[in-house]
Amino acid sequence: MLSQLQQLLAKTALEITDTQQQQLVKLVELLHKWNKAYNLTSVRDPRQMLSRHIMDSLVVLPHLQGQRFIDVGTGPGLPGLPLAIAAPEKEFVLLDSLGKRIRFIRQVCHELGLKNVTAVQSRVEDYQPDLKFHGVISRAFASLDDMLNWCEHLPNEHGKFYSLKGVYPAAELEHLPPQFHVEDIIRLQVPDADGERHLVIITTRG
Repeated sequence: MLSQLQQLLAKTALEITDTQQQQLVKLVELLHKWNKAYNLTSVRDPRQMLSRHIMDSLVVLPHLQGQRFIDVGTGPGLPGLPLAIAAPEKEFVLLDSLGKRIRFIRQVCHELGLKNVTAVQSRVEDYQPDLKFHGVISRAFASLDDMLNWCEHLPNEHGKFYSLKGVYPAAELEHLPPQFHVEDIIRLQVPDADGERHLVIITTRG
């Protein structure tokens, strides 16, 4: 599986160290193992997990600005765990309302020795952080409108929303609340993945 990951990474400009590559493979192995009992993802094949989960998460990394991020509705830690592995200098809070997902994330952090991840079980609208975030990340979480309404209290003054979408979300973009501004929409290239991927970057007008 390591060689497959290396082949996928070779199709990108990402610089992932040997140690980080081994951690990413271990993450897939743990996800596959836990998935049998806890049904964390509909993707059953570990090799598919590499492209559909790991690479799909990592391609966001070059576009993240800042130091402190929250991954809302993280599920089994996606994209937060791959991003935390690849960017150990950044801090990530991984938030989800389901206990089994948070337990999985904490186990991964323990086994991989990740010190830059905090797993929080909470509904996003109930979570009140001591420190606001440079970036609020979501992947397959909610519509843009819902994400912005539920997460409006999370970014700091200059913080941004990073929403991972499949096809270009034209209809959702038409219904953005007026206090938000679309800074950029980036078409992402995910090696060996089916379908389109887009990253929508949104800021608060101010």
